[in-house]
Amino acid sequence: MTTTTSPQPATEDDYGTHPGAAANRFFKGLSTGAGALILVTLAAVATFLLLEAWPAITMSAAELGESVSFIKPEDGQSLIEIIGYLVYGTLLISIIALLLATPVSIGIALFISHYAPRKLAQGLGYLIDLLAAVPSVVYGLWGVAVLVPVLTPFYQVLADYLGFIPLFAPPESGEIFTGRVAMSAGIVLAIMIIPIITAVSREVFLQTPTLHEEAALAMGATRWEMIKMAVFPFGRSGMVGATMLGLGRALGETMAVLMIIGPGLSYSAHILQPNQHNTIAAYIALQFPEANALGVNSLIAMGLALFLITLLVNMLARWIVSRRSEFSGAN
Repeated sequence: MTTTTSPQPATEDDYGTHPGAAANRFFKGLSTGAGALILVTLAAVATFLLLEAWPAITMSAAELGESVSFIKPEDGQSLIEIIGYLVYGTLLISIIALLLATPVSIGIALFISHYAPRKLAQGLGYLIDLLAAVPSVVYGLWGVAVLVPVLTPFYQVLADYLGFIPLFAPPESGEIFTGRVAMSAGIVLAIMIIPIITAVSREVFLQTPTLHEEAALAMGATRWEMIKMAVFPFGRSGMVGATMLGLGRALGETMAVLMIIGPGLSYSAHILQPNQHNTIAAYIALQFPEANALGVNSLIAMGLALFLITLLVNMLARWIVSRRSEFSGAN
């Protein structure tokens, strides 16, 4: 009587003399090293920012104001207060961009993935990808030379009819509409992040199981109802992830905002008034050329604040995506 034994699962030691064992070990080490490199780089950046910012963070406002030209304690400014103003302006302008860009991007992605003919969809997808490659300084020049003059009369009308709302309040008496305001910067940033949100959302929508879509259509649903019942539930976390990627891009934008906005430091909600807001990245670029050693430390402290905000945004996006990892087009 013969007996058969089931094969035992292979272990790592079983491949010690295999012809491809060395290549397997090399590839495993290479992949592990590449993954660890990301963590090491992130830790190195965080450590650098913290060490370089620490002298400015621990110094009093009066002592810092004696050495740093853009900190004026006599005007009630300290490093922490300036960072607070800049964080507010950065978030305000980025949220404006996100509110404008998200619905447009989702609409473009849906048109490319479910409505446009194949040849047209390929051409539009290519154009969207090209928009992401345009340098930010080009967007800034276009915004100053073309967009701002076009928007200024619109701002005037908006303030005339909705000026009782603090958000759309007109400039103070004696000031004129320049168009170089937070709203203009937000619109340009929205145009800049549309390609990112559109590209990611398009790929997520294309991953929707065909059987889900066909089942909805077989039950008598219209194409829009099919999208609501099958495409949006499947791609919801992917859309959130795409939106957060766009937000991260808007938070760190420098040149376009610097060229468009009339800079100011305040907690004002008046997005049509000049000299009210600024972003961290634009402020650093504006002050860096004339900053001394301690001034550079102060600017690095602002960069540390931007680093933490961006890190929190990306962690939030990943957490939202992971909540629906079993039924998600983003995974």
